[in-house]
Amino acid sequence: MKIFPAIDIRDGKVVRLTHGDFNKEVRYELTPMEAAVQFAEAGAKNLHIVDLDGAKDDSLSNFDIIKSIVQETGMFVEVGGGIRNQERLERYLDIGVNRVILGTIAVNNIPFLRDMATKYSDRLAVGIDVKDGYVATKGWQELSGMVGEDFCSRLHLLGVLHVIYTDISRDGTLGGVNVELYERLVKKCALDIIASGGVGSLDDIRKLRDVGVHGVVLGKALYSGAIDLKRALEVAGEDEQC
Repeated sequence: MKIFPAIDIRDGKVVRLTHGDFNKEVRYELTPMEAAVQFAEAGAKNLHIVDLDGAKDDSLSNFDIIKSIVQETGMFVEVGGGIRNQERLERYLDIGVNRVILGTIAVNNIPFLRDMATKYSDRLAVGIDVKDGYVATKGWQELSGMVGEDFCSRLHLLGVLHVIYTDISRDGTLGGVNVELYERLVKKCALDIIASGGVGSLDDIRKLRDVGVHGVVLGKALYSGAIDLKRALEVAGEDEQC
């Protein structure tokens, strides 16, 4: 199982949100590059970056920061946030991003999603952010009428290989992961499932490993010290990049 330390960027700063609420933001002193270097030095091979400005306002204000991280760390980097057309997707791939994450556009434009999955295959993932059972879009600010688990089940037929499935109700809380949810997804969806939201202990990581998820995104648990990254990598049994 893979561990993806998370760097959420807003206004060029490392932040964490609670329940995806932009009004419940914690900012950290270290820069995004400093965070990435610390994660790499702890042994992480993979990195999950979200451009919150891109997700909320469709801006590219953090593009150069992300470019520097990709090109200077040598880590496997997946990036999401505001990637809603092929031009932006390709801009990220061109700077060396290993995998781009489609969110809002994946929900709102299925033909586009199918086309991108066909063209980019393993270099594309879909981010399914779920609140009250339904997929949220536009930086978690709006709810669609699509049930998260049902949407996940459809993606394999569209050529998608990877899904980052976030339980917004638990995101940023350290309150424990919804193991039953991810066990259902692993059984129901013929995809690599990456779990996100609520992971607050090494026991959460063990449980997710045991139900067969492909990877786990760690955010607040690392920044708060609730989880030691080196120990998390050991528990996950990670031995290679994605």
